[in-house]
Amino acid sequence: MRSDAEVAETIELLRSRSLVTAVQQAIESEILSGRIDPGAKLVEAAFAERLGVSRGPVREALRMLEQAGLVRQEKNRGTYVRNLALGEALEIFDLRAMLEESVGRELARRASDDLLKPVRALVDALERAAREERADRYHGLNLEFHDALVRALGNARLAEVYRTLTNELSLFRRRNLAQPRLLAASASEHRGIVEAIASGDVEAAGRAMRAHVEASRERTIRNQGGASPAA
Repeated sequence: MRSDAEVAETIELLRSRSLVTAVQQAIESEILSGRIDPGAKLVEAAFAERLGVSRGPVREALRMLEQAGLVRQEKNRGTYVRNLALGEALEIFDLRAMLEESVGRELARRASDDLLKPVRALVDALERAAREERADRYHGLNLEFHDALVRALGNARLAEVYRTLTNELSLFRRRNLAQPRLLAASASEHRGIVEAIASGDVEAAGRAMRAHVEASRERTIRNQGGASPAA
């Protein structure tokens, strides 16, 4: 039987982990929303004061964000929001295209009302955000939509890898959706993905998912004002 001291230690550890997660989510939200610029230095003391916590949870949260691909830590210099080069971003888009094509194919095999209902609701919300030209709202829903599709497969490791890739691309994806007409085009692509999955057509669902990522890749290249870097 565990002693009172051991139980108390476990409770304190769980509380600490919960606090670290809350801090991590708060900082992540600021990065993904664009409130913190790429390349910006993240100061532990400043976050600790603003969030009302000690520096320990902030330090651990920044380590978690580094693992998630959102920040980089430089020895003796500090922690910075990642500023992804275009070439790196395009490589990640290529990885996403392959991954999402496989996800679309598998979801078409499993298509059901229970699977489709939540993602249809997300597409409805995406279309509303596009009509209202609410880019920040659209960006959050866009991330949620793709996360929901990957999570629907029930593979936790796949979902973790996918989230790391999408976190790294966050800056470029926000730029891709900065114009109202691009929001509408993107929403239409999402609607097409859901309908392809609902049809149960494995090939069509895979093509729809891949085409959506490739369209985003091309928007990224145009937004950077140049051609794709040589492989």
